[in-house]
Amino acid sequence: MNAIDVHGLVKRFGNKTVVDHVTMSVAEGEIVGFLGPNGSGKTTTIRIMCGLLTPDEGEGTVLGFNIRTDSLRIKREVGYMTQKFSFYEDLTIGENLEFVARLYRLKPVEEYVAGTLEDLGLTTRRNQLAGTLSGGWKQRLALAACIMHKPKLLLLDEPTAGVDPKARREFWDEIHRLASGGLTVLVSTHYMDEAERCHRISYISYGKMLATGTVAEVVKNAGLTTFVLQGPRLDQVAEALQGRPGVDQV
Repeated sequence: MNAIDVHGLVKRFGNKTVVDHVTMSVAEGEIVGFLGPNGSGKTTTIRIMCGLLTPDEGEGTVLGFNIRTDSLRIKREVGYMTQKFSFYEDLTIGENLEFVARLYRLKPVEEYVAGTLEDLGLTTRRNQLAGTLSGGWKQRLALAACIMHKPKLLLLDEPTAGVDPKARREFWDEIHRLASGGLTVLVSTHYMDEAERCHRISYISYGKMLATGTVAEVVKNAGLTTFVLQGPRLDQVAEALQGRPGVDQV
């Protein structure tokens, strides 16, 4: 069974169609990257899938639950990580997780919190204020809150935006570790190195799904050629290539 199986999703805000007949499937245990420019409809599509929005048109299931009629059940089984860090900065890591555990009515609270802290390597930072964390550790806290109720599906909306490369790699190592245990992941990203770590990718633009497949399949079907450069002063090389005819992305 597919963890996500949706067809013809449409979402309008006023006269603007933000999601335009999107069809997508994600198999259980799969990591799928969701790519597209800002304003392309990624966030709205993810919010439909986690039960926060109801589509104007289209049908589908998430974890076997109907996206129109079973939104409450979907929310219980899904971990959703937003673009913006949304935890209390004047509370410690442990206190934030205790709050989340009570929202989900998890009992015993301390057992869930302690297990999650250990699972994400946060035990030694339990008493650190969330507001003092670096970007990478904030994302780790957000991921901890997402998985504490043991969801079957993670929906991650640009989780590593603004995070340094080392923290991004460590975050993705965690994602693959979780997926190896059977968790399904749909993650939106702007980074091609992250897309390459996904089993498949789906590309959306102006609300329309344009391509789906492995990175190699999507690149081949698009008629694009990718070059990988190594060596010193790559920032200067990137600046020189940016905007040149025939160069789509650096």
